Formats: sequence, C-alpha cells, structure tokens
Amino acid sequence: MKKSEFVTQDLLSKIYQRSDKEINKLPPERQLAEIYGVSRFTIRQALERLVSIGVVDIIQGSGIWINQQARNNPLVYNSITEKRFDQIAFRMVNLHKKLPDREEQQVFGVGANEFIWQFCRLRLVDNQKVQIEISRLPVKDFPDLNQQVIEQSLQQYVLSKGYLISHQLTSYQAISINKEQAALLECKKNIPAMRIINRGILAGGRVFEISEIVDINYSCTYITPFNHDNLAFRRGNQGV
Repeated sequence: MKKSEFVTQDLLSKIYQRSDKEINKLPPERQLAEIYGVSRFTIRQALERLVSIGVVDIIQGSGIWINQQARNNPLVYNSITEKRFDQIAFRMVNLHKKLPDREEQQVFGVGANEFIWQFCRLRLVDNQKVQIEISRLPVKDFPDLNQQVIEQSLQQYVLSKGYLISHQLTSYQAISINKEQAALLECKKNIPAMRIINRGILAGGRVFEISEIVDINYSCTYITPFNHDNLAFRRGNQGV
C-alpha cells in the first residue's frame, strides 16, 4: 500500500471511530507529517483524497475541519468518485438506436417496437484510459441524446430533463481484459479488471439506464455500520 493510501485509510478510521465531541478537526499538515513519519507532500496527497470524497474541508488560516454530515452517514468511495470532475474526461466510441431484447423490455418497461439508445464511451482519468462503458437508455425518455451529452455528465443530463434520480443498483465481477477491450484501452490482454453492472433508478422505481463498465484501475472503500441483525440471520441459516 502506498504511504498516502495508508494515511488516508488511517485518518478515515480515526475520524469515524470517534464521537463528534472528541474531534472536529485534524491536526495541521506539519504535525500529521511528524505523526506518520512521512513527507508533507504525502500528507497533502492523503488530505486531497479526503477533500475529494467530502470527509474534510481545508479552510485557509483555520485548519482541516471534519465534515460532520459526511461522518454521520455510511461512506462509499471508489477510484472514480474520489476524482474531481476536472480530472475525468469521456470519449464517445459509438452511439446508435436499437430495438430492445426481452430482458431490456422487462427492465425499462418498453414495448418490443420502442427503440432504446446504446452507446459506448471511454472514461479517461488524468488523460489515461481506464474504463469502457456501454450504456442503454430508452429513446422515449431521452430523444435528444447525443455525443456532447455522452462526453459530459450523463447524470446531470438526466437531472436536466426534470427527472429525480433515486438509487443505483450495482454488482461487481472480477474479469480479465479480452482482445477487443485491450485495443480500446490500449493495455495488455488478460490483465485483471472489474466488471461493474449498474442500473440507474428514478424516484418511483423506474429504471432509466443500464450500464456495463470494465475498469482496469478499480478500487473501492466502504465505511458502514456493523449489521448485527444480518450476522445473526446468517448464523441462523448455517445452523450455528
């Protein structure tokens, strides 16, 4: 583990394991460097990650303040959501309309003759290709979908249409990059990657998007309350 990653993880654990009254801000950058025995540059990298995921705010002349609202909620961040928008870019590979198959009809609640969009785009982080995304959306809900939208924030586009995004249903599967994916990402074939399947769900329960993402640089961190009920349920199923 990189030193900056260790510092990030350790600060997160300390922030989330203490009550609000015990700590409202972190020590200064110089003091943190002494505590961890690392350079101030390493501390700065760790703090930048904490800022990017909304855990702390750095106020010039005041200090490094903990975001109490973030602390009171489960935290999930990954190698994409921790990046600032100015570090991320999209490049469209293709866009076309197609008739939905039976599964797509079921998911979107559309008829066999109602077209859906399908597009492929690359996601670049710090100018490096790291993701292939293939997404599908109903044409009737998003008739003006185009390259400009695809190469910007799709969620912002959906919100601009007056829709309210409620949930995302996400699943993960470890895979190896195939020949076609390697060509798009300009990487070696058979390197490990993460396959991420998403369903975007609107308020009311309707699915507005299905996406399949292949990511060659994926990492994810969760900070969630321990679920005692779930443990008891699982132990009961095992007959323990």
